[in-house]
Amino acid sequence: MDYSKQIRLQKALAQAGVASRRKSEEFITSGRVKVNGVTVKELGTKVGPKDAIEVDGRPIQSKEIHVYYLINKPRGYLSTIDDPLDRPKVIDLIRENRRIYPVGRLDMDTTGALILTNDGDFAQKLTHPSFDTDKTYRVSVKGKMSFKVTAALEEGLIIDEVYYRPMQIKNYRYFADKDRSVFDITLHEGKNRQIRVLMDHFELPVIRLHRFAIGPIVLENLSHGQYRELKPFEIKKLLKAAEGGK
Repeated sequence: MDYSKQIRLQKALAQAGVASRRKSEEFITSGRVKVNGVTVKELGTKVGPKDAIEVDGRPIQSKEIHVYYLINKPRGYLSTIDDPLDRPKVIDLIRENRRIYPVGRLDMDTTGALILTNDGDFAQKLTHPSFDTDKTYRVSVKGKMSFKVTAALEEGLIIDEVYYRPMQIKNYRYFADKDRSVFDITLHEGKNRQIRVLMDHFELPVIRLHRFAIGPIVLENLSHGQYRELKPFEIKKLLKAAEGGK
């Protein structure tokens, strides 16, 4: 364990690459974590270098090497590490013996850029609401998106008492023969199913949704299901972008 004094248990789990800090908190409160053989459910628990920590009965590794992957998630795969229905999961596509997990999520029917890692602190910075990582999607919807809708999205709006921050719309095209609109949208927040909720509100059903960029990292030539390791400079750029230093 790479720490010299006592720290919160969830931070220790994140540093060891078990999961993000928020996910580690869920592990603790659900009774999946033991410290020195005793199940711990209190989030305020602190641990030190000599404490033996287990998750689901498995000791966590003390000096795990961090890995970072970018994958083009195919349609029909879940962005989760556990599924009671045993459906296909994106982690199954990566050949990696270490315990890795997705940074954030994409819907099962959404394709595109997804990062997987075992670095909990890195995942925390990219997903925590206090940080800011832009995400850009290519969206295809049924119907013609009016200027009024575009303006509302770019100004920010409230739907069912939920505020959605201003977004950027680019490369709008309408295909009359298919009655379909295609455009790129950049979000500055990570609300659940945000684009689908917005499009449903404006009665523009989503046909396809593909995320092609996370902050400064673009998928480029990765086909569906393909992945690659992030380069050290890309990891630094992501962290800088998350902290607002685009």
